[in-house]
Amino acid sequence: MSELRKDSLSFFEALGQSVANVSPTLTPALSVAVVAGMAGAASWFVFALCTVALFIVALNISKLAGRIPAAGSFFIYVSRSLGPVWGVLAGWAMLAAYLFTAMALTVATSIFVKTFFSSIGITLAIPNTLMYAIISGLIWLFATRDIRISSRIGLTLEAISVTIIIGVVIVTLSHYNFVPDTTQLSLSGASFGGVAQAVVFAIFSFVGFESAASLGKETRNPHITIPKAIIWTAIASGLFFTITTYAITQGFADNGTNLGNSSAPLGDIANHVGKWMTAPVYFGATISSFACALASLNAFGRMLFSLGRYQFVHNSMGLVHKTHRTPIAALSAGAVLNLLVCAAFASQAETNTYGWYGTLASFGFIIVYLLCSIAAPVFLKRTGELKAGDVVIGALGVVFMLFALGGSVYPVPAAPYNYFPYAFAAYLLIGFAWFSFVKRRSPQVLDGIERDLETAAAVIKA
Repeated sequence: MSELRKDSLSFFEALGQSVANVSPTLTPALSVAVVAGMAGAASWFVFALCTVALFIVALNISKLAGRIPAAGSFFIYVSRSLGPVWGVLAGWAMLAAYLFTAMALTVATSIFVKTFFSSIGITLAIPNTLMYAIISGLIWLFATRDIRISSRIGLTLEAISVTIIIGVVIVTLSHYNFVPDTTQLSLSGASFGGVAQAVVFAIFSFVGFESAASLGKETRNPHITIPKAIIWTAIASGLFFTITTYAITQGFADNGTNLGNSSAPLGDIANHVGKWMTAPVYFGATISSFACALASLNAFGRMLFSLGRYQFVHNSMGLVHKTHRTPIAALSAGAVLNLLVCAAFASQAETNTYGWYGTLASFGFIIVYLLCSIAAPVFLKRTGELKAGDVVIGALGVVFMLFALGGSVYPVPAAPYNYFPYAFAAYLLIGFAWFSFVKRRSPQVLDGIERDLETAAAVIKA
């Protein structure tokens, strides 16, 4: 069996893996509008709060990543700290998270394609359902043939887009002579409920910051390099999101009202600065979101494949393509589910469905971040390395993630967001009950799934 190439990646290459998976262009290009629709002028504060929260989570994950250089990251960390049932439950949460991420990014890709062509004077008269079918078909085609978009090309496009976005931000702020926006700084009109609800979705913007952990077996000096890459990605992404959100909100000059209704916030701002900026940004965003949708389908497919092999789901999900050696049935199931759900809500505004799918995906990641925050001090205690500071950091991570979960329930958000947390809780309970049953019946099966998930995570790289 071939092995991963060891000790081949530097700190900057590991950092590039995490940055590329975060896809920073996505937030100012689209996600900021969803956050503004919930938090208004306090949108920048939402991202600042998330930066602190995810920095704490990054510290917890880095403690595990520095001591367990395994490709399986989350699944392995939680399993080795809290036991295989909790580890596989983390995988169960991520299964839904990856599928809803693929849906959100399918919608985002559709929006970006239309915005790109609009910026060069072409109006695409393609129904949303057809667009989703094309995108779902393409990601299925690439995934089943194991053809991946080069991470270096993706990172290069991301760097170009980010550079242009920074230029838009500077020009926008200079238009206001860099005078502080007191409306935003005073959080005028903000409500606790709006901020709390927005935090759940805003965490979706950070998803992928920890993906350097999947390179644990391939990075030089992973005990130091991987934790640094994870922490610095969380910090850099958070600062970028906070600053760009502040500038874009100020550019709209309406306390976030029109911003919350915009389907192309960066394009609307760029039109006032320089229309030539819009096309490159949204071209890069299209490539970036498509690559992330592909990575999400790959992740979902390989996790479902593992469950199928051990008959947690129908054993057909464990089938492998004879030629390409990819989990053809699981990937096909994921692509079909992706298309069916996106198509079912194709008549809704795309910024709305993007927010719905992104919020549901966030629940999966929040659950796993919560488990990692618990797992870190538990693991350190087992190895005899636990210090008081580790307990504090772990507790803070738990508190921040519980706050995010609490904000999705109270104050009660508007429909359909008020149904999402309960639906995801029911999904988790089903998984927990089933995995507990399997543990009693065949405890060795969970260990086999853990090994499968570790191997699968090694190939899931956008």
